[in-house]
Amino acid sequence: MFLRMPLNSDQLAAYDRDGFLVLENLVDAQACDGLRARATELVREFDPQGLVSVFSTHDQTRTSDEYFLESGDKIRFFFEENALHPDGTLRQGKEQSINKIGHALHDLDSAFDEFSRTPEIEQLVSNLGIADPLLLQSMYIFKQPRIGGEVTCHHDATFLYTEPLRLAGLWFALEDATIDNGCLWAIPGGHKLGMKSRFVRAAGGGTRFEVIDNTPWPEEELQPLEVKQGTVIVLHGLLPHLSRENQSARSRQAYTLHVFDASAHYPASNWLQRSTEMPLRGFRNLPH
Repeated sequence: MFLRMPLNSDQLAAYDRDGFLVLENLVDAQACDGLRARATELVREFDPQGLVSVFSTHDQTRTSDEYFLESGDKIRFFFEENALHPDGTLRQGKEQSINKIGHALHDLDSAFDEFSRTPEIEQLVSNLGIADPLLLQSMYIFKQPRIGGEVTCHHDATFLYTEPLRLAGLWFALEDATIDNGCLWAIPGGHKLGMKSRFVRAAGGGTRFEVIDNTPWPEEELQPLEVKQGTVIVLHGLLPHLSRENQSARSRQAYTLHVFDASAHYPASNWLQRSTEMPLRGFRNLPH
């Protein structure tokens, strides 16, 4: 399923310099297609009756309902903003309307568990210097044709902060990602700009942004990361990145996995939390 590819010194130097690393042909086509098929099954089994939760990065606090806030140890479904009529009903079938599935696929679904916990991914994470890894969050992102929404410039540490910061994101291209269908864009070296904000749980309920540095991102330095199916993009927790709207007729499906080192503190103020009944686990399927 995965090609064994330990990182060499040049790749590690590039990751330290740029804050991201593009690893081509890491996952074979059969594994990518298998994960896409499983995601299709999950959506088919999902009944949206009476429940429409929208994912948006334009006004995150507005969309932080309980369904979203309690998704850290569940499999939940979030719709595209442009998938809904003004009255909240879907413009088209649910299969063409889902933005993403999150956030514990890697622990609650056997297909995603198997995909996420291969020895090759464990080796990759170890090469990044994460010695005692915990798998924190997973998302299946559809980037639907014509309505796949923009994800504004951000770094993952805003949402998944650790002290000290020992966080990495793995972005698996399950289909070709191009400028036309909404590939990732990143600011090379932008991870050295430091923390901008934290997305935390508010004392009175809901969420809020805790602004640390309101200096605008240097978005003129963004570069597109067009990649083929089977590519893995490794993202430093502080790397500024975004994806634009998908205005093409092709989807841009991807799977993301976030991992941090258990030696770091994961604050209770972070929006994503788990119940005590479902502790975080590493690659060996044992509770931490």
